[in-house]
Amino acid sequence: MNLIAAVDRHWGIGRNGRLLLSIPEDQRLFRQETLGKTVIIGRKTLESLPGGQPLYGRRTIVLSRGEKKRMKGAVWVGSVQEALEAVKDCKREDVFVAGGEEIYRAFLPYCDTAHVTFVDYVYEADAYFPDLDRDPGWVLDVETEEATYFDICYTFRRYVRRAGERGVEIEE
Repeated sequence: MNLIAAVDRHWGIGRNGRLLLSIPEDQRLFRQETLGKTVIIGRKTLESLPGGQPLYGRRTIVLSRGEKKRMKGAVWVGSVQEALEAVKDCKREDVFVAGGEEIYRAFLPYCDTAHVTFVDYVYEADAYFPDLDRDPGWVLDVETEEATYFDICYTFRRYVRRAGERGVEIEE
C-alpha cells in the first residue's frame, strides 16, 4: 500500500483541519496517482474535501469511530482491520492512504511506499505526517529537482520500506 502527502520541513501536514498549502503540481500528482484507485482517509479529511464528498473517480474508504454515513462513492469502516478487509481484493499498489495524521500513523505499518511532496518551509502546523527521514525502516528512493510555485520551493520524494524491513502483512 502507498502513503501520499504534502509535508513541510518539520513534516507538518495541516492546521485547524485544513491543509497547510495548495500547490497545483502537487494536486496534479495526487490526481494522477490516485485516479481509478482506492483511497483510505479519515472522517475529518473527508469533511475537509469540497462539499465534504468523496473524490471523483476513486473508491473512498472512510475510517470513522463514530456514525457511519451512507454516501455515494464511499465505504465507511470503524477500524483499521475493517479498512484492510475492504481493500483485500485490491492490488497493494492501487491503495493510497491519504490522511489525516491518525490515519497515516495507523496505516504506516501496512505500507511499503510513500509519495511525499516535501516543501522547504516551516508552517504553523498541528497535524503531522510520520518523519520518514528519521524512521530506520524507510529510505528515500527518489527525489526530483527542486521546483517552485511562487516563493514555495518543493520536491517530490518517494520513500520505500528498507530492504529486510517488512511491514505488517495484510491477512487474507
